[in-house]
Amino acid sequence: MHNGGMELWIILAIGAAFLQTVRFMLQKHLSKVTLSASGATFARFLYSAPVAVLICTLFLTHKGQGVPNLANDFPIYAVIGAFAQITATVCTVLLFGRRNFAVGLTFTKTAVLMSVPVGWIWLGDSVSAIGLLAITIGFFGVIVLSGPIDSTDVWWRRLISPSAALGLAGGALFSVSGVAYRGATLAVQSPDPFERSLVTLAIVTSLQLTSMALWLYIRDRAEIKRVVGAWRSASFIGLTSLGGSFGWFSAYTLENAAYVNAVGQVEVIFGIIATMLFFREKITTREFFGIALITVSVLGLIIWR
Repeated sequence: MHNGGMELWIILAIGAAFLQTVRFMLQKHLSKVTLSASGATFARFLYSAPVAVLICTLFLTHKGQGVPNLANDFPIYAVIGAFAQITATVCTVLLFGRRNFAVGLTFTKTAVLMSVPVGWIWLGDSVSAIGLLAITIGFFGVIVLSGPIDSTDVWWRRLISPSAALGLAGGALFSVSGVAYRGATLAVQSPDPFERSLVTLAIVTSLQLTSMALWLYIRDRAEIKRVVGAWRSASFIGLTSLGGSFGWFSAYTLENAAYVNAVGQVEVIFGIIATMLFFREKITTREFFGIALITVSVLGLIIWR
């Protein structure tokens, strides 16, 4: 959809990017002072899933109807998207402990580059041939950002550094979750894009809450208590996550996941502001250059699509 829904999906993507930046800021803070990476991720679902289910229930009740029919492939898309997003979030929170906030966010934005082949293989979504130039530029941006700040290793060694591994894994998994969520929302048989988004959001976040609660109950029950104990800050993670997810899901119902993620690249700008003003972290010249390359590459997917 490149015409009627254009402005709406762009607004949704920008709003989602802003809320996601705030949520990552809170997760970075809590993972440094209170919670583990898994706990900071669990907080997102603990305080968002119940609200998502409530809002969805009220919406469907107001419309006087039950849950719309779901296509047979909905469970596959929902499960893959849910678990890919959980793992990607853990990778990102771990990365925040190794690199500054802006660089961590930029690594996650490699998802837009990876969404191109994933979307093409899985859903048949495509971009123009010239858009491949943007992917190449983004690849060099990843090389610049990879590895320690003072790294003099050859480029391919930087790509296998712990920071690069976490960043690229997070980006790859976010791309899978984005494409899967687009498939899931399209599998909800309703003409209303917001209804499709709310139903998908309620089901997916409930699945994520249940699976992470079970995982932590088995592996680290004390972490569940810490998440509950940090409810004042953790609840804001849930609320910003809910708003951001609704924006992403709604945008995915209107447009190709690669294009939605590309517009969401404005999150890098929000990240730079947060890095300097809130975390008081320094951004080096090389990091600015790498951020610029990746930003140009994903914006190129919009311009040359």
